Amino acid sequence: MLKTTQNRINEIEKNGYPLDFGIIFNHAFENYKKIAIYGGLIIFVFFVSLIIFVSVLLVSFFDSAMILEKMKPENLQPENLSLNYILIISGISVLLSSLFSPISAGLIKMAYCAERDEEFHVSTMFEYYKLTYFKELFSATLLISIFSTLISSLIDYAQIPLLGFIISVTIILFTILTIPLIIFGNLTAIEAIQSSVRIVAKQPLILLGLLVVGAISTLVGLIGCCIGIVFTVPFMYSLYYAIYSEIIGFETTSETEIMS
Repeated sequence: MLKTTQNRINEIEKNGYPLDFGIIFNHAFENYKKIAIYGGLIIFVFFVSLIIFVSVLLVSFFDSAMILEKMKPENLQPENLSLNYILIISGISVLLSSLFSPISAGLIKMAYCAERDEEFHVSTMFEYYKLTYFKELFSATLLISIFSTLISSLIDYAQIPLLGFIISVTIILFTILTIPLIIFGNLTAIEAIQSSVRIVAKQPLILLGLLVVGAISTLVGLIGCCIGIVFTVPFMYSLYYAIYSEIIGFETTSETEIMS
């Protein structure tokens, strides 16, 4: 699979690739319908459990009154936070996003299974915690998150939030294929990041449009009920899968390698 993926990436660098917004969106939506309920329930249970765990941990080590004081909206404004505090919070955010990156990979794998009408289970969401994949997913997410978070935090501290937002979106856009390239293409963290940037650079506007529409579609879950967003979040992972499938594709003779 590695050789096939590398050949496809080399071909893209030389010749580019066609990309149809409507085809990819429909592809993602049809797949999303198959994983929305199951994926949403898993996400809901996981994050409720995580929130309870973190809350218990915080209350165990810190005074509850102090925690409530720190969580007041006015105390969370960037201009009211010290640079050290921002860096600490950013560091925790980077570490958590890196530790949970295999879950994102698992949701993308669900979309892969759903398209082939193959069974997927709770274990599918956590199967990329295997050392072979985990170290690459962790490393890739860590590198991307450090770069993005530090730049955004410094810009926010300088009170230029719009520029920080633009930079964050740009980084997300150009690294959108990193996780699929690791789990489906068996690339290393560095190879996946570099390849994602080169691939996206060929069609950035269409991919940006898909990313924006995907984000808006996900936020639709907030309209009726805040809890609904956990059932729309899987759409983004279905979109990541559809983009990879349309651009890189899969060799039928190698699919058994993906499932192993």
